[in-house]
Amino acid sequence: MSAPTCDLVLMSRDHDSVDSLADQAQRAEEYGFSHVTMGETTGYNIVSVLTVLAERTDDIGITDDVISPYSRAPTVLGQTALTMHDVSDGRFRMSLGTSSPAIAERWHGQEFDRPLRRLRETIDVIRQVCDGGDVDYDGEFYDLGGMSYEGKVPEDPPAIDVAALGPKAVELAGRFADGWVPQLFTLDGLDERMDDLRRGADLGDRDPDELRVSPIVRCCATEDGDTARTMARQMIAFLIGAYGPFYGDSIAEQGYADEVEEIRAAWEDRDTAAMADALPDELLDAVAAVGTPEEVREKVEAFAAVDGVDAVRVGFVSGMSQDHKETTMAAVTED
Repeated sequence: MSAPTCDLVLMSRDHDSVDSLADQAQRAEEYGFSHVTMGETTGYNIVSVLTVLAERTDDIGITDDVISPYSRAPTVLGQTALTMHDVSDGRFRMSLGTSSPAIAERWHGQEFDRPLRRLRETIDVIRQVCDGGDVDYDGEFYDLGGMSYEGKVPEDPPAIDVAALGPKAVELAGRFADGWVPQLFTLDGLDERMDDLRRGADLGDRDPDELRVSPIVRCCATEDGDTARTMARQMIAFLIGAYGPFYGDSIAEQGYADEVEEIRAAWEDRDTAAMADALPDELLDAVAAVGTPEEVREKVEAFAAVDGVDAVRVGFVSGMSQDHKETTMAAVTED
C-alpha cells in the first residue's frame, strides 16, 4: 500500500541553528514529504528561516504554521508571500492564523479584538498585493490606498491557508482561503468540522475539493511504543491545558469537557506531571499518532482517509531524539 501524503512540521526549539533546521528539511525531502513547515511564536522569525530552507531544497513545498496577522501589516504579508514565491520557485504556501490573546497582546502589542474580522481583511489585502495593482482597501481595521507592489507579480500567486478550529473560523477558511490547517481533532471531530468548511466554500461560490486540507497530527514512533506515548502525553496535555484557550475549548467540544477541566486545573498549580496523568489513553489516541511504527502509520492513514483530507502534517512531540524522528518519518512515508 502506498504511503499517505504527508507534510512535516519542524520544531524550531529542537534546533540550535538554522543550518540544523535546513538539514532536517533536506531529510524531509529525501523521505518524500510533500511540504515542510514550521511555526512562529517568540523564537525564530520563520520567514528568514523558510528562505534558507527554500534555497537548500529542490522540490519539497515550503509553508508556515502559522504567521499571525497581528505580527505584520497585511501589505508586508503580501510582499512576503510574493518574495517567498520567488525564492522557492513557486513552492510556497502562506498559512495564517489568529494565534492567541497571549501572543497577540503580550508579544505583538496588539489588542486581540475581532480576530476573525482582522484575519478576513488580512487575506483581502494580501490578495490585492498579489494582484499587482493599486492596493485600495477600506476595512474596519485597515484603510489603505495609493500604493502598489513594485515587484513582478506571478500568474500563479501563492495559495493562502488558514489554521482554524471553531465553526466560524473554519467557515471563513472555506469562503476566503485556499486551504485549512486544523490541529488536535479526533477523526469524528475532523469529519464533522468539514461541514463548516464546505458551507464556507459554498458561500464563497467555490469548489471545496480545491481546498487543501492538511491536519496537524502529533506523531511519535518508537520500537517499544511506550516511550513514544510517554513523550506525547506530556506535550498533548500541555497543548490542551496551557497553550492558549482554544485547543482546550475545541477538545472539550469534541466530547472531553471533564478531561479538559482536570488538565486545566493541574496547570493552575503548574503541575505538569498531573496534567499528563489527567490525559486519558482514549483522548491521547484520539488526537495523536503515537506508539510503535505500525501503530503510528495506521493512525496517520486513518486521518488521511477522512473525506476531504489531502495531506497529514506530521508534527513531532517534545523530547524526541533524532533517532525517534527518523523512525517516525520512515513509518509514515515508506511504502
